[in-house]
Amino acid sequence: MKKLLLWVAALVVLQGDTLFAQSLAGAWQGLMLVSQTPGDTLHVMFKLSTTVGGALTGTMYSIDQGGETATPEVTLKGSAVKIVMSGIGATYTGNLSGDGNAITGKWSSTTGGGAPLTLNLTRATAETAWKIPEPPPPPHMMPPDADPAFEVASVKPSNPDQRNAGIQIQGRQFKIINLTVNDLIRAAYGIHPRQLIGAPDWMEKDQYDILGKPDVEGQPNRRQMQALIQKVLADRFGLKFHREKRELSAYTIVIGKTGAKLTAAEGDPKADPQIFFYGPGKFVAKDATLADFAGFLQGGVVDRPVVDQTGLAGRYDFGMIYRPNEPLAGVGRGDNPATPSDLDALQDIYGAVQQQLGLRLESAKTQVEMFVIDRLEKPSEN
Repeated sequence: MKKLLLWVAALVVLQGDTLFAQSLAGAWQGLMLVSQTPGDTLHVMFKLSTTVGGALTGTMYSIDQGGETATPEVTLKGSAVKIVMSGIGATYTGNLSGDGNAITGKWSSTTGGGAPLTLNLTRATAETAWKIPEPPPPPHMMPPDADPAFEVASVKPSNPDQRNAGIQIQGRQFKIINLTVNDLIRAAYGIHPRQLIGAPDWMEKDQYDILGKPDVEGQPNRRQMQALIQKVLADRFGLKFHREKRELSAYTIVIGKTGAKLTAAEGDPKADPQIFFYGPGKFVAKDATLADFAGFLQGGVVDRPVVDQTGLAGRYDFGMIYRPNEPLAGVGRGDNPATPSDLDALQDIYGAVQQQLGLRLESAKTQVEMFVIDRLEKPSEN
């Protein structure tokens, strides 16, 4: 639980009765008991303010920790408060007291299970408010032209009771937790499962933990992270492959009748593209090509490979909101399902791409580059 409750800074949107909304402006804080051990608590604070339009914006902090961010979606109906934090897999539900100075509620995890944790908030004054920690410094990145490798990489089968899965970077420690080789190949090469040929059965069943330390100081960007995984696949799993084109059922991205609605990126043309979710069905792309966007879509949003056929060679900044049909299917398996309340009114991915981006996703039989495995073996013991 502590891992999920890192410092959070995000826009908070509240909807509901104006009287209650106005009364929520200010600082709210409370102690959350995270285990049965006495004193094992986290100091949680929400700091809210009212915008000119009457909505509330704010910041949520875990005073004891620092690091991750998430985007809460908060609804207020009468005195009932609900805060959904998809980015950290948590939901807070509570009731505002009649005098507007307390919220009694529970914090629950949507990914890790376990009993809800009590979190009662009280309105803080300037004298009683806890000191808000300084945000952590931005990570020191590797030089963009660096080609990192692991000094040493430990590879071992995952604990079968392990529920978390994904890729983590903590300082110079690079961790892969509870992923299959299928997951690793998809992450390293940005391909859809249908593009894989010649995969042995164990590739999708056996799960591994990998711990390594890159030989270059700093945090890797996306391409460097992929290079690290590619090298461990070759060195420890003996992966050899070749590529070939085959006709496959896929989606093509083409320009819509109204023309593309994309903003040309004005940043460093050599910058690493960024595409990331900030909630279910919500994402932002920065310095991204349409080929990057295609890889993002086939990585967990749609069920087929995606091929860019727009002919647009530039880099763009854009964002989109759509209604997910199901929990995201990308690498990590800890992705959170969408909350239906606000997403039901949104368009599906196909309508959103057309209306918001001026593009179309079309189903077609087309030539798709395949990833053909020539050699793959289980890793030797460390």
